Amino acid sequence: MIVLGAFAVLRPWWLLGLPVVAGLMAFTRARAAGLGDWERAMDTHLLAALKARGAAAGSGGGALWTAVAAITLIVLALSGPALRQSAGGALRNLDATLIVLDLSNDATAGAQLRQAQTAAQRVLDRAGARQLGLILFAGDAYLAGPLTDDAAATGALLFALDGQTVPDPGNRPARALAMARRVMREAGIIAGDVVLISAGAGLDANASRESAGLRIDGHALHTLYIAHAEATDIPDSTRRSAMAALAIAGGGLGADVAHPGPVLDEMAGRALQHVGAGRLGIPGWLDIGRWLLLAAALPLLALFRRAVA
Repeated sequence: MIVLGAFAVLRPWWLLGLPVVAGLMAFTRARAAGLGDWERAMDTHLLAALKARGAAAGSGGGALWTAVAAITLIVLALSGPALRQSAGGALRNLDATLIVLDLSNDATAGAQLRQAQTAAQRVLDRAGARQLGLILFAGDAYLAGPLTDDAAATGALLFALDGQTVPDPGNRPARALAMARRVMREAGIIAGDVVLISAGAGLDANASRESAGLRIDGHALHTLYIAHAEATDIPDSTRRSAMAALAIAGGGLGADVAHPGPVLDEMAGRALQHVGAGRLGIPGWLDIGRWLLLAAALPLLALFRRAVA
């Protein structure tokens, strides 16, 4: 296959027939000049008289050129000239898994970030054929990984994160959940799993409202709690309970990053059920050789015409 921008030749080996056609044309043209062997077999004055009456005439090469044109078009058609096109009707998943990862100071101290990254990777491994996305948040939320079928790319991004990735201080999970709803809606996702991996700070009425909104939209919010190794202003038990309550409001399950099994099993039990037309078509090639074959028929038909006296 030879590609030249938006044009391609699918079967280029057929082009080797063009030099053969040129050689045959040169050989045949040399033999077809005049009347061939009739010029040696007939008396000169008799042949001249026949020509004067119009009863004998050389081919003039017209039929030869017509046949060569037809054969050339046939060879080009067999070589498979094609135009680039975008094939319609390509399918894409309408189920998705969206990870919402807390990168605030509460979630990135000590070994907490590594535990969160490992849990997020396990979520990716259980996503199967679903689309995957990644949202990061602290004082604000950012879409770090748009929905994609490439789990490896999202996984590589996960382990490049640190406590400085999100520059905004604070902890606003409600903004991240609102972004998750918007991403799902704009992508046309019918059934999605949103996995909030967080230390449980900043969970307020807005976060609960966004969690319930995800459930109403047809999605499920699961939570994975990042436990605190040190005492904080909010007791660990209170944060853990708030994360569990958020999961209940979102129609999902809650667990810890160290033991995410229940959430992973729940996600694995939701088989891929929804597909739809893709926004990006699969590039393909439209073979236009058949139209060249029709064009070759025109000079071939001219060879069958009869001269009228």
